Amino acid sequence: MEFSSIYVFVLACLAINLIPGPDVIYIVTNTMRGKVTSGVKAASGLGAGYVCHTIAACLGLSAVILSSALLFNIVKILGALYLGYLGVKCLISVYKGTSQLDLTHKGTQANNIFMQGVIVSVLNPKVALFFLSFLPQFIDPHSENAALHLLIYGLIFSSLATICNLVYAIAGSWMFSSDKAKQYTQVLEGLSGLLLIGLASKIVLDDK
Repeated sequence: MEFSSIYVFVLACLAINLIPGPDVIYIVTNTMRGKVTSGVKAASGLGAGYVCHTIAACLGLSAVILSSALLFNIVKILGALYLGYLGVKCLISVYKGTSQLDLTHKGTQANNIFMQGVIVSVLNPKVALFFLSFLPQFIDPHSENAALHLLIYGLIFSSLATICNLVYAIAGSWMFSSDKAKQYTQVLEGLSGLLLIGLASKIVLDDK
């Protein structure tokens, strides 16, 4: 595991997790329904769910590595194509001026916000698919410590995602109540889209 790989991984994680998506909407709406503590509970619950996805992805990908390095590389290429698809989707959203952000429906305060956050995260198939496509891009299947590297990268992603979510829990309602909220989300979405496409292209075109 090289420092340069970790550096790129951290940048990718931050860019991806700062995009206001469904998880951020869930956090900010809970903050707006109750207090900042409600948003923090929501973010913590989602973070626990990310750890569950990390463990599941590591077990599944480790099994693939042990069975066939070729099969793992196939999974890696398919994952890169999926990341490229997500990147293109982000850029199209920016071009059309659309956004996932919708905080108009506030609803009622949930009873157990933390547990609800865990359930929302664990039962989201898109999160599982993202973990399975994102983590392999930074792993060498021929490494003796590939499984350990998967776990480390997964925990780093989960930690950074939770930190970003906590920031939204604390300042999210203020951010999205400003007139520049749409511009802010479009900039982040555009940067993340370019990063995902760049990462996907590097993996697909890499001869190694």
